[in-house]
Amino acid sequence: MAYVADGEIVDGSWELNILVTDLQVEKTLRVMGDLHIGGVMVKLVQALDIALDWSDHALYWPERNKWLHRARSTLDQYNVQADAKLQFTPMHKNLKVQLPDLQVLELRVDFSIKCFTAVVQTCKELGVRHPEELSFLRKWDKDDLKKVAKEVHKRKKRGDPDANGPLSSNGTLHNSQGSLDGGKLSPYPNRSPVGPSPNNTLIRSANSPYNLSTSISGYSTFNGTVSPGSMHSLSFEGSMESSLANSPPVPAKEAFQYLYRPKNFAEKARINCAWLDSSTSLMEQGIRENDFIMLKFKFFNFYDINPKYDAIRINQIYEQSKWALISEEIDCTEEEMMVFAALQFQIQLQSGLPQPDLDISMNAHNHSEDDEIDAALKDLQESLEGSVVTSHGDITHIPELGDYVKFFKPKKLTLKSYKRYYATFKDTFISFYRSKEESQGTPALPRIDVKGCEAQPDVNLSTRKYGIKLFVPEPEGMCEIFLRFEMEEHYCRWMAACKLASKGKTMADSSYEAEVQALQTFLGMQHPVVSPTNNSAPLSTTINQADIQSEDYVASKFFRKIKAKSLVGKIMEAHSNVQDMSLLEAKLAYIKAWQSLAEYGITYFRIKMSNSKKEELMGIASNRIIRMDLNSGDSLKTWRYNTLQSWHVNWEVENVILDFDTEKVTFASMECSCKTIHEFIGGYIFLSMRSTDKNQSLNEEMFHKLTGGWHE
Repeated sequence: MAYVADGEIVDGSWELNILVTDLQVEKTLRVMGDLHIGGVMVKLVQALDIALDWSDHALYWPERNKWLHRARSTLDQYNVQADAKLQFTPMHKNLKVQLPDLQVLELRVDFSIKCFTAVVQTCKELGVRHPEELSFLRKWDKDDLKKVAKEVHKRKKRGDPDANGPLSSNGTLHNSQGSLDGGKLSPYPNRSPVGPSPNNTLIRSANSPYNLSTSISGYSTFNGTVSPGSMHSLSFEGSMESSLANSPPVPAKEAFQYLYRPKNFAEKARINCAWLDSSTSLMEQGIRENDFIMLKFKFFNFYDINPKYDAIRINQIYEQSKWALISEEIDCTEEEMMVFAALQFQIQLQSGLPQPDLDISMNAHNHSEDDEIDAALKDLQESLEGSVVTSHGDITHIPELGDYVKFFKPKKLTLKSYKRYYATFKDTFISFYRSKEESQGTPALPRIDVKGCEAQPDVNLSTRKYGIKLFVPEPEGMCEIFLRFEMEEHYCRWMAACKLASKGKTMADSSYEAEVQALQTFLGMQHPVVSPTNNSAPLSTTINQADIQSEDYVASKFFRKIKAKSLVGKIMEAHSNVQDMSLLEAKLAYIKAWQSLAEYGITYFRIKMSNSKKEELMGIASNRIIRMDLNSGDSLKTWRYNTLQSWHVNWEVENVILDFDTEKVTFASMECSCKTIHEFIGGYIFLSMRSTDKNQSLNEEMFHKLTGGWHE
C-alpha cells in the first residue's frame, strides 16, 4: 500500500505523475501498486487519447536512472511510489556518432538496450562485421578527461567508496538532471559543447536526404539520416558505403581539434575513462538525445578480416591506426613513420583509381596459399640452401637457431657494454657460448627461459642496428636484456622466435615462418630503393612534391624535428617500395605494420597495487596483462591469460582481483571504474573463444557473463 503526495490513503490507490516527452505533457494517473508496467502504459495511452504510434515508447525513471523494461513487473516490484516522476519517452533517439575515420553520422539508436547491443545494431546498419570488437566512448576533450581523472584520483586517495568522480558506478554523470533535452556534450556546465565535426567529414542530417555538396575546404559532405530500416535506397546506401570504405582526406590541423593527443603514458591511460559500460544502456549512462559520442575499435583482436566482405571494416581499422600514429597515441621510430606515411600516400593515390577485380586477386591469393606442391618445393629449396633454422622434417622436432649475437644485461651504475657470444635458441630457452665450437658443451652464462617475455624491436636501418629488447619474467619481476644481431635476417628469425615464446609457443608452431616473413616485409619497406638503370622513372619521382603536406602524414614530433622539404623526400623514398600496391593491399599492409609495433594493442590504466603506495600502469592486451612503470612504460611483470583462473571486482573497496596459477594480484584503478578494466579482460577472453567456424553467431549472453562484473 502506498501514499499520495499529501500522505492520505485513498482506497489503496495513489497518483502517479508521468511526463510524455514527445508532447511535453504531464499526465496524472490513479494507480495501485500491483498494477504492472504494461498496464500503466496502456492506461496512459488511453488517457492521452491521441492517435499516434506509441510502440517505440517506454517508461523511464530519471531519479533512479532506470528503464522500467519488464512489462509484467508491478510498480511495487520496481519500488515506484507516489513521489516518483516517470517519463514516457521514445527508446530510439538521434545520436551524433564519430567513426574512427572522424566522419560524423546522425544515427537513430536504441537508448533503452545495453550498450553492447546498441553497438551491434549500429555496426549492422553501417555494414561492419564483428561488432564485438567495437564500443562507444564519450566525446570528452582533454580538459574534461583531466578533470574526471583528477576528481576520481582525489576520492580514491581519500578512500571514498563513491570513487568514480563525476561518474556514478554505472557511468552516469552525477550532475545530470535526468532531462531529455539533449544536454551538453561535456559533463561540466561551464564548458561549451564540443563543436560539429570538421567541414570535410560526413555529417548526416534530416534536412536534405540526398544532397551532395562541396564545403568551403573542398571536401565533400553528405547529408541524410541513418535510422533502423532506412538503408533501403540503393543510391543512399551506395553513397554511404562508398564514403565509409574510402574516407575523404582530413587535414591534420583540422583533425587535431577532434583527436586526443597524449603526451605521456599517464595521459594515454586517461583516455580509457571515456569508454561506456557495455552492460548498461546509453540513457542510464547519462547519454542524451543528440549527444556526440565516438565509435571505435576497443579490442585489438581482429577476427577473419576478409577483403571481399570487409571493405568498410578494413578502412575504419586503417583510419583508427592512422590517427593513433599521427596523434602519437602509439609510438614508432622515424623509419617506421616514413613507411606509414608512404602507405598512407599510396592509399590516397589509389583511392581515386580503378582497382583490380577482388574475386580474381583473392582466388589467386587463396590458390597460392593452399598449393601444397609449392609449399613442398619451398621447403626443399630451404633445405638445399641451408636454412638458418635446423629442421629434419619431423613435426615432433623443435627447430633451433644459432648465431653470433651481442648480449647486454643492464645493472645499476654500469656502462652499456655488449659482449659477443654464440647464442642458440631452442624451445623457449636461449643459451650463450664463447664460440660456435663450444656450443655442444656447457654454456658460458646461465641459460634464459624467455617464455612469457616481452619483446620490443630496437632497430635503426640507417646505422645497421638490429636489436631486440627483452623483458624476461623472473620471480622478483621482469629482467631486462638486450640482444644485437649482425644481419637483418638473423634479427627477423630471432624476433619471430621471441614473439612466439612470449605466447608460450616454440618455432615448431606453424605461424613461425609467417611471423618471419611479416618482419622481413616490414623492414623491406623501410629500405631505400636502388634506382633502376633504365630511363623509366618510378612513380614517386613523377609526383609534384610541392603538393604534399608532410604534416598530414607524420606525427608532430617528426615534423618538428625534420624540415618539411626533407620530410617529403623521405616519404617519397619510402613510397618507392609500396607504389605497386593496390588500395586494399596498402591498407592491409598499413594495418599489419601497425600490429608489429611494440605498443600495439595495449590499453593502459593507472593503478596502485595492494600494499603499495606507488602508482603504476596496468596494460591490458589481447593475450596478456602487463604491470608497467608509469613514467617509462617499461614492463615490470607479465601474466598470460592462459594462466588466469578467475577475475573479479571487490566493489566494497573498488579492487580488481586476478587469480593466476601461481599468485593472486590485487590492485585499485586510480582514474576510472574497475568495471572498465574487468570488461577489457573479460572481453579479450571472450574474443579468444571465437571458433574457426565463420558462421558462428555472436553469443551476447556469454559476453556479458564474462564482462559484466556483477549480476542484477
